[in-house]
Amino acid sequence: MKKIEAIIKPFKLEEVKDALGEVGVEGMTVIEVKGFGRQKGHTEIYRGSEYTVDFLPKIKIELVIADNKLEEAVTAITKSAKTGKIGDGKVFVSNIEQAVRIRTEEQGQSAV
Repeated sequence: MKKIEAIIKPFKLEEVKDALGEVGVEGMTVIEVKGFGRQKGHTEIYRGSEYTVDFLPKIKIELVIADNKLEEAVTAITKSAKTGKIGDGKVFVSNIEQAVRIRTEEQGQSAV
């Protein structure tokens, strides 16, 4: 099993969710986060004063999937989240050792 963590622009969430649904992803966790990468935020002017916005709003999507669905899911995320502009985000993949469904106590891939 693999865990995918994707950081995307907030307005791309619906597109990413729909794309993941099309490849058979049944569940995910979505978290509103703030952060910055190479873009280092941006400056804005408010009431005549310029200030720096260091942390930009982003969406973090987490999902655990079977190994054989990894490439499809990563491709779905990258194609649907891409705008071609700085700040599009990142996708991280890591191994999952074990999963347990609390309600039924199923373990392993069947728990996902």
